[in-house]
Amino acid sequence: MRHVGFTYRARVSATAERALLGEWGRCRWVWNQCVAESQQACKEKRECGPAGLDKMLTGWRAEHEWLRAGSSVAQKQTIRDFGKSRAKALKDRKGKLPVRQRAGFPQFRKRDRSTPTMNYSRQGFTLRDGLLIVAGGISLRVVWSRPLPSAPSSVRVTSGRSGRPRKPTPRSGHNVRTPPGNGPSPSFGIMT
Repeated sequence: MRHVGFTYRARVSATAERALLGEWGRCRWVWNQCVAESQQACKEKRECGPAGLDKMLTGWRAEHEWLRAGSSVAQKQTIRDFGKSRAKALKDRKGKLPVRQRAGFPQFRKRDRSTPTMNYSRQGFTLRDGLLIVAGGISLRVVWSRPLPSAPSSVRVTSGRSGRPRKPTPRSGHNVRTPPGNGPSPSFGIMT
């Protein structure tokens, strides 16, 4: 099966934008907790994989009401993304790649320096009547520039605050690019 990449834009209401940015803030907090836990595990010479972090997420959600208000699907996907990033860094280090070719270990994400980005797997979104509805009930109106060639397998939602176009990330599937415009207008892509 071949993956094809496309870029789509979304029209986002002020309410949906606030909800997306709130969701991203919770996912960023989960990512930062994963980084801290990974660094602590490295010091203590113990394993730190996605399964253990998923268990910790359950504890974090029980401990923090504001975290429970968000989608567990997006938070679990954040942990999976963290796990892939960390595994790649460990593989590069074990393979003794030159330092300049290695993927670095995941770093803390700062609110003002990170682009708000979230990934949703199949169970985290639906497409209905031209709307993309992501986990948490956030609806985005899609600007369809072309029909989808097949059913999407995942969605990446990103916000382009700078207002200038960015190149799509070099990965298969539908990649995101922010259109020029005024103000923060989240765009999204659909990966099949």
